[in-house]
Amino acid sequence: MGITIVLGSQWGDEGKGKITDMLSQQATLCCRAAGGHNAGHTIVHGSKTYDFHILPSGLVSPSCINLIGAGTVFHVPSFFKELASLEEKGLKGASERIFVSDRAHVCLDLHSVVDGLEEAKLGGRKVGTTGKGIGPCYSDKASRRGVRVGEILDEAVFERKLRTLHAGYTARFGELDYNVEDEIARFKEYRTKLGPYIVDQLAFLQKYKDSPETLVEGANALMLDLDHGTYPYVTSSSTGLGGAVQALSLNPTSITSIVGVVKAYTTRVGSGPFPSEQLNEVGTKLQEVGREFGVTTGRRRRCGWFDLVLCRYSHAINHYTALNLTKLDILDDFDEIKVGVAYILPDGTRTENTIPADADVLDKVQVEYVTLPGWKSNTMGVKKYEDLPPNARSYIEYIERGLGGVPVKWIGTGPAREDMIARE
Repeated sequence: MGITIVLGSQWGDEGKGKITDMLSQQATLCCRAAGGHNAGHTIVHGSKTYDFHILPSGLVSPSCINLIGAGTVFHVPSFFKELASLEEKGLKGASERIFVSDRAHVCLDLHSVVDGLEEAKLGGRKVGTTGKGIGPCYSDKASRRGVRVGEILDEAVFERKLRTLHAGYTARFGELDYNVEDEIARFKEYRTKLGPYIVDQLAFLQKYKDSPETLVEGANALMLDLDHGTYPYVTSSSTGLGGAVQALSLNPTSITSIVGVVKAYTTRVGSGPFPSEQLNEVGTKLQEVGREFGVTTGRRRRCGWFDLVLCRYSHAINHYTALNLTKLDILDDFDEIKVGVAYILPDGTRTENTIPADADVLDKVQVEYVTLPGWKSNTMGVKKYEDLPPNARSYIEYIERGLGGVPVKWIGTGPAREDMIARE
């Protein structure tokens, strides 16, 4: 079995959906390893636009089986709502090709209520979560009091654990804007509907151990990783290579490709340090031309120049074998384009390959830029690398050299599915 892993290399929203859609056409199995319905992938397939959150975007391929793995947190109502929306848009049979690990953790509506309360307590130090309950759910998992998907099927166990969680949060926050009996009643219906989707993950994956191609679809991105990201302004799961191997019990020797997805500039949603952010007309232009609004939340994304320091750090952790550079066309109308190549730390230290662990220190770094000429011509829809303007090719090759020769194998040149250059 050959395994391809697609991972976000910046702060998320790099456009992972298009490459996973493309690669899933040849995959037997597509798996999600981390995160929950806080993730967002937009796929333009033919004349239709699909928004994915908890579901793997391999569902777009009619022959691809999909698994929501053990490292995820699983919000049941979102699962059914999203599945119904996809089938209404014409993805027939999608409900027959999606399964969820019995070891994934259940993200409850209770967690969403608590998420808002925890953010409010942080005041000016808010993390900037999506408010979907992801953090409280992972907290309960780590504290060994969470509810796992398989436990939904045992009514007595599920209700006992939910009431215990509710009592604990009520003791902490006081009376909540939440009715535990309402959620228990909803799960009486979900229990019957959900049964056919729940699988023993290891036994399930063993059935596909001889498959020619398995695709792992990352959620969020390395800079939001709980261990390696800009802590505490991160998500609550392991979003990198290690998280995928752990969550899906992957054989590392079977991994044939690790695809890092990078935007041709940099964006971030929510709070936290962002060294190359442009709080000026450049940032505004990137935001407007790039239509930088979150799929899941609708929030405006913060925008800045491409940051090689951040991407070198990301590569050192995820060990990319190839890159997918997305949204190149958004830079078409810039006279010049900057690339961050080094950080100057507050103590005067210069670094090119790593980032400080302290978010407050990272927030104070000065970025050293190299300025490259723009190409001032239209690249949207270009299908061949040699048809790109010379300065656009120079920009791509500069990024390749800056990342130690990791090849940019795919280049996104527009929102449509076919707007992708595949280099030999």
